[in-house]
Amino acid sequence: MPELPEVENLRRGLNKNILGQKIIKIKVSKPKLVSGKGNTRTASIKKVKEFKQKLKGEIFKTIERRAKNLIFRMRSGKIILVHLKMSGQFVYQSKSNKKTIVGGHPIELSEKIIPNKHTHIILELKKGTLYYNDTRMFGYVLYYPNEKEFEKENHFISLGLEPFDKNFTLQYFQEALKTKKGKIKSVLMEQKIVTGLGNIYADESLFEAKIRPDRSASSLKKQEVIRLYSAILRIMRRAIQIGGSSVATYRLLDNTRGNYAREHKVYGKAGKSCTRCKNTLKKTIIQNRTTVFCPKCQM
Repeated sequence: MPELPEVENLRRGLNKNILGQKIIKIKVSKPKLVSGKGNTRTASIKKVKEFKQKLKGEIFKTIERRAKNLIFRMRSGKIILVHLKMSGQFVYQSKSNKKTIVGGHPIELSEKIIPNKHTHIILELKKGTLYYNDTRMFGYVLYYPNEKEFEKENHFISLGLEPFDKNFTLQYFQEALKTKKGKIKSVLMEQKIVTGLGNIYADESLFEAKIRPDRSASSLKKQEVIRLYSAILRIMRRAIQIGGSSVATYRLLDNTRGNYAREHKVYGKAGKSCTRCKNTLKKTIIQNRTTVFCPKCQM
């Protein structure tokens, strides 16, 4: 699943290509993708009809990001909420030069044929076509008629602050960690204190801060919290700056991969030497995710 830096760069790529364009025609072949969230969604023909009828003729005004969600806002005030989940992908194809731009998880078939069997939503725009492809179909593309209806569902009620929110201060971070009894890696990944850190950036931040991922969050001393806070901000800024990590399968909308993977110190490097002390990096499982750390540097 893409983390905050990858989704932010996808947002920027989409902004460059579709803002100001009108939706001319809509096709939905998998009703469950527009019917709700969750892996056991029930397909709703009513939702499909509403999605197609209410969004036709709308013009993209802006695209925002909240954690790993994309929020498409129309000039009329209507909203589309998108989460790519494990294998969602956007493909934009220009009408003028037929240039195809891919963003999200790469799907080999999409490199050759578009649309294809994994294409489930098609938005024909004034200057091109935006395709939503998804091999596992865990993602969702939801329509809301206005801000009031969007807010009513409280999509982000369980999310903490963005790393760059003005309210994400050191004091806030310190106070929030005091009440957390779980492992610090788990606390970072649950998104309730700070959002956007997944497996990659949690591992990297903890390594930079010299904190073992299996330490209790509430056990961290003041100086350790300060180091972790600084590490999160530096690493997230750097990852966004150079396009994210793009390890495994994630791709940006300009058809390139992020470069931050070249700067990983521990993620995916179990068995290799620590860049600080040359000790062998170890791996363990925390919250069902492989976690890599240095048993000597991280205390």
